[in-house]
Amino acid sequence: MIKKTTTGLFLAAAMTGASAGTLAASPTEALAAFHDALVAGDKARATGLLAADIAIYEAGHVERSREEYAGHHLGGDMEFAKNSTRKVLKQSERVDGNTAIVWQETETTGNLRGTAIRMLGTETAVLQKKDGAWSIVHVHWSSRKAK
Repeated sequence: MIKKTTTGLFLAAAMTGASAGTLAASPTEALAAFHDALVAGDKARATGLLAADIAIYEAGHVERSREEYAGHHLGGDMEFAKNSTRKVLKQSERVDGNTAIVWQETETTGNLRGTAIRMLGTETAVLQKKDGAWSIVHVHWSSRKAK
């Protein structure tokens, strides 16, 4: 009986697009779940953590929706994440009601298409809590080669 209830809950969550990551207790945990989904190559889980109207800023480019990101850079971001190791060096979080900002400084190492990489990065993420779940509404990524 318990098994059927648990299975029903998982099925309901999958059907509504929810994931364990979307129900993260904190904005920082939701952002970590997004990065974990990229590493795992889990497009559904990654996009489930993004607001439909997300704005993503990276290298002077803007993607203005979850759909646009999923159709353009998500695949490349998953490939990059799968072939690299991202280490958070410094992090802070500020929560004000249903809005939060997470700042991270990172170091990423690995190999992408035969080229060794070592980069230092910054990430600013704005999240919104709706119906008890945090979703990412804005991300700004910046990186440079490490010396």
